[in-house]
This record gives sequence, C-alpha cells and structure tokens, in this order.
Amino acid sequence: MTAHTFDLVILGGGSGGYAAALRAAELGKSVALIEKDKVGGTCLHRGCIPTKALLHAAEVAENVRGAASVGISATLEGIDPAGVRAYREGIVAKKFKGLEGLVKARGITVVAGEGRLDGERTVRVGDDLYTGTDVVLATGSYSRSLPGLEIGGRILTSEQALTLDEIPQRVLILGGGVIGVEFASVWRAFGAEVTIIEALDHLVPNEDIALSKGLERAFRRRGITQSLGIRFQSATQTDSAVTVTLENGTELSADYLLVAVGRGPATAELGFEEAGIAMERGFVVTDPELRTSVPHVWAVGDIVPGLQLAHRGFLQGIAVAERIAGLSPAIVPEAQIPKVTYCSPEVASVGLTEAGAIAEHGSEAVVAYEYNLAGNGKSEIIGTGGLVKVVRLKDGPVLGVHLLGDRVGELITEGQLAVAWEAHPEDIAPLIHAHPTQSEALGEAFLALAGKPLHAL
Repeated sequence: MTAHTFDLVILGGGSGGYAAALRAAELGKSVALIEKDKVGGTCLHRGCIPTKALLHAAEVAENVRGAASVGISATLEGIDPAGVRAYREGIVAKKFKGLEGLVKARGITVVAGEGRLDGERTVRVGDDLYTGTDVVLATGSYSRSLPGLEIGGRILTSEQALTLDEIPQRVLILGGGVIGVEFASVWRAFGAEVTIIEALDHLVPNEDIALSKGLERAFRRRGITQSLGIRFQSATQTDSAVTVTLENGTELSADYLLVAVGRGPATAELGFEEAGIAMERGFVVTDPELRTSVPHVWAVGDIVPGLQLAHRGFLQGIAVAERIAGLSPAIVPEAQIPKVTYCSPEVASVGLTEAGAIAEHGSEAVVAYEYNLAGNGKSEIIGTGGLVKVVRLKDGPVLGVHLLGDRVGELITEGQLAVAWEAHPEDIAPLIHAHPTQSEALGEAFLALAGKPLHAL
C-alpha cells in the first residue's frame, strides 16, 4: 500500500472534476485527479460533444435535402454511418488531446483507476491511497432506465445509440426530454421513422409551455410521431425488432428502443455514506457553497441536486477550487444557468417560465411577450420558424427568456445577462442589435415590453 498526499484530491475527471483541477492548479495547489475512464467524462466522450457532432451531421443532411429551395443543385446520396462515426470520433479525439495537454501543462497528477472514498479525506485506488487537505467528489451520472426495463440487445441508452453502426429504419424513443428530442432530430434527419413516447403531456416538459408546443408542431412538420400523456408499460424484443406496450394497450414496434428517461447520480458503492456524507435519493447533499456534511469534502456536478448540465458542473468546479484557495466566488442560482437543447429547432432558456413566474409572484404581477421569428429577417434567410418569449415583472426586471428556433442557443447568453443583472426591458431596449441577425428578435421582444414595439402590434 502506497500513500500519496496532495492539497486537493478529486474523484471524477468530468466537466466539474477537471475544471476544479485546472483552477486549483492555477491557484498553486497540488492536485490529484482520479478518473476510471478518460479525463473529460461523459460530456466529452459519450454526451455533449459527440451528440452535437451527430446533430451537425444531421443538419448538413437536411440542408442538402433542401438545397433546391435556395437555388442550389445538390442530391443527398445517403448517410455513411462509418463516415459519420469517424467525423464524430475525430472531433472527440482532438478535444481530448487538447484537454490532456492542458492538464499536463498545469502539473496535475492524473490517476487512472476506479476510486472509492476511504475515510473522510482519502480516496483508495487499488492499493494506493490519495489523501487531500480537501477532497472534491465529481463522479457524474449514468443513464437511467425504468423498473423492469432491461438495457441490452435492441433496447439502448444514449451511450449505446452513439455506437450504432447502422441507421435504424424505425426507432422508438422513450422520453421526450433533452436526450430524447436530440436523438429524434438526428435519426429523422438521417431518414428514420421516429416515434417519441412521453408520459407527460408535452415534449421538453421542463421548458415554458410555449416552447413545448412550438417544438411539438415543428416535430410534426418533420414527420416525427409523438405519443404524449400515456405511460410506458413494458417492452419485449426479438432478434430483429422491439415492441413497446403502453398503459392504454397501444403497441408500437421498431428496430430499436432508445431509453431516454433521464440520468441518475453515480454515487453507489463509492464509500460516500460510510464516510459520513449526507445523501438524498442517491444525490450528495451540499450547502449553497457545495460543502458536504463532512468538513473539507465538496461535491460538484451531476451528483449535486439540480440541473444536470456540463456547464453547471464546470462552473461549480471552478467555484469550489476558488473557495478552497480562500477566494469568495459568487453563488449562481439555478435559475440563472442557461439551458440549450440542440434538436432542430433548438430550444434555449434561462430564468423563470411564465407559469413559474406566476406561481412565485402572482398573475397580476407578471407580463409575458412572444415574438414570432417569422418577423425576423435572418431567421427567414436560414429557413427557421420559432419564437422569442420574455417574461418580466410588471414595471420590473426580466425574469425569464425562452427561445425556439434553429441556432437560438447562440442567443441565450444575452438572456442570461438580462436575468442575472435583473435588467428591465427599458434598460435593454435602447441597445442596438445588429441587422440582420436573429438577436434582433430578442431586441424586438424587449422593445415591445418597454412599450415601444417596432414591428409588432
């Protein structure tokens, strides 16, 4: 048994873990980063980056199909799964190489292996013990399933879906949240028949209802079938197909079933509870500054209750490293963290939905305005429909910004600034939005809420 001592020991090398490592090293701390797979975690290797590469390939396919509408002669001869896979893996490999170089340049000790908390501030990896003045838990998440629904064969999670060497002819997707609608977008663009099964009444049910309904309409136009408001009952499979039965008796069959019912915290059998870490439903309980119930042990990312987003974990990792170094970074409320779903059309939001704002402040105190992207020149040029919705307090600040349309994820930072800085629409209305850009649609919404709509009634 060999003992190693560091200022900071981090269990998990995903977005939150490696962000904490990089920032702590920058602040002069010695750091051990323990990762059982590859630094970068789910986001880089099996989540955000590879899926967005797939979505870009899907966008290219759709653009080729629609080329004639802009006077370009082009024909989509087909989808080459091996070529798409090579493109996707090339991007991941390049980003991974860059991250490896950055970690090495900062002098961070990367420990390859499965770690387990062994006492309050020690992580065991095989026969080695890594003790830190502080420890950060950043073990990430895993793809959930449903009771009685076994993953395997033609029943896949997103991780297995990424490795498929074929384009399914027919696919069922269980879950209409972020992962479900993104894969629906990809497979439909690649020519598959797609059906989404969502137990709740709407797709992306955590978003503002205007975005949910708008996405449902857009998906229907794309030929994506939706079964909403009916719960899953069971699934059976053969060598060639999978059949899903819903609680109302409806049976649906396809080549594959993608299970996209959310992600759970990866905390089981890692020694957390034995070390005295307070847990709740598998999540690590922390205070607002991300301290656990054990002194000098912190937690970041998907194992902390709240939004399971890579950029949230990244922000938390940086904040914890700074607190350990004696700094006082601001606490960013969950409502100020932007969300983007990269289907086509994209969904992006920050702050309170209209329903959430009414629940918090009362219907008389809330004003909402929707601007249709049909009135935006750049949106017309790139061929997207959608909307901008801004929610404000009456005579008060912006509470939420909600966007639907291709490429609108690039606009959400302006919404984040408006919400985080508690800006009034009257503060933003005088600011110039370049023409022709989609950002003008945000400007139009702020103008309207400031009482001086330019193109809207």
